[in-house]
Amino acid sequence: MILIDPPAVPRWDRLWSHLASDTSYDEVHAFAAAQGIPSRGWDRDHYDVPADHYDAMVAAGAVPVTSRELVLALRAAGLRRPKAQSRD
Repeated sequence: MILIDPPAVPRWDRLWSHLASDTSYDEVHAFAAAQGIPSRGWDRDHYDVPADHYDAMVAAGAVPVTSRELVLALRAAGLRRPKAQSRD
């Protein structure tokens, strides 16, 4: 299943959603490509999607979830790739 959280992350003067799969990276890559989301939007385990694309992603079949639900689904599927910890 393709999941999308609400646009809530501010960056580059826009709000962003996260688009992910609860099954595989292949599933989310295929969905993103079919919806015209560029590969540069990939960030470890999800795509960053601008707020103005949110409704189109939902119309195409992405299931709206909370940000917490999205992270929990990635973890449950073994797909979560956290940011690397910096070493001091």
